[in-house]
Amino acid sequence: MRKGLQNVENVENNQYKIIAVDDEQGIVDSLSIFLKRTGYHFTGVTNPMEAVERVRNEHFDLMILDFIMTPFHGDQVVEEIRKFNKDLYILLLTGHKDLAPPLETIKRLDIQGYCEKGDKFDQLLLLIESGIKSVKQMNEIKKINTELSETYGKLENAYWESVQTLRNTVEAKDVYTRGHSDRVAEYSVLIGKKLGLSDEDINTLHIGGLFHDIGKIGVPDSILQKNGSLNDDEYSQIKQHPNIGVHILSHATIFKNILDIVEHHHEKYDGSGYPSKLAGDNIPYFARIAAIADSFDAMTSRRSYRDALPMETVISEFERCRGSQFDPEIDDLFLDILKNDFGEIKEIMEKYK
Repeated sequence: MRKGLQNVENVENNQYKIIAVDDEQGIVDSLSIFLKRTGYHFTGVTNPMEAVERVRNEHFDLMILDFIMTPFHGDQVVEEIRKFNKDLYILLLTGHKDLAPPLETIKRLDIQGYCEKGDKFDQLLLLIESGIKSVKQMNEIKKINTELSETYGKLENAYWESVQTLRNTVEAKDVYTRGHSDRVAEYSVLIGKKLGLSDEDINTLHIGGLFHDIGKIGVPDSILQKNGSLNDDEYSQIKQHPNIGVHILSHATIFKNILDIVEHHHEKYDGSGYPSKLAGDNIPYFARIAAIADSFDAMTSRRSYRDALPMETVISEFERCRGSQFDPEIDDLFLDILKNDFGEIKEIMEKYK
């Protein structure tokens, strides 16, 4: 039975083309054996400039790229590729995590993840599988956007269908986060209405809330479902989900207004958040709203490692983090809702139990 399932997986994997670039022939050969056995269509290259030309002239879904190479490092290869190809999903291989390029470079070049080299490829395979899931979803959105650009009505229907399909896929990964995106969307809308925002802005907040965690489709299930604390490497992968989300959604014009929410809902007002360490008013306004909605739901939801926090503890946290994690003005407004108008919050909580 398992062999039959593996054959099916291999057939599906063969739809995707992976190119690996490493100036050590032994690494390329090992990856070739490993990935072909898994069913992927594999191309191995040892010359970085040849890799650039192959990507220029052929379609590949994912690139595995060594960072330290001669005559060009991996980030220089990506720099060239991004001049003509914004879609390629890229995983960087490093000899040691201390040798990885800085986060700013990874973000600027839209590198989706990185992995240390090792004798075993288990961790790399998890990242490849997650990457292929992201590519699959991105292709589906592209297909929807292309096919249904003919009429506005069809586009609207496909838009809502894609919302449901993608976010349900993410939330199905973890039983403890079921309903999370619905609640974040409604909390964001509630805050937006209290702020007196326009109907158009309210709609952006709603859709942004529904999609804010879509990038978690590219995070291995073993990390999302882990009962204990995450180690540094696991947390680094979690922190990639805003960039992955933007990578998925940026190919459909219907999602352009929510990209700031997807990318920046984990920024902190004091600049200590991720992925860009933005601070204060440099954080997009809608992302600051979503950050409060997202944090509130995280505190009031039961997780595998703890129960939901008591409301008095939640209120204390928002008071403590005013001006450090959260925009002080939006934080004050939300605290007022919690203390004096809790009925609307409770209604949302009950609705998505």
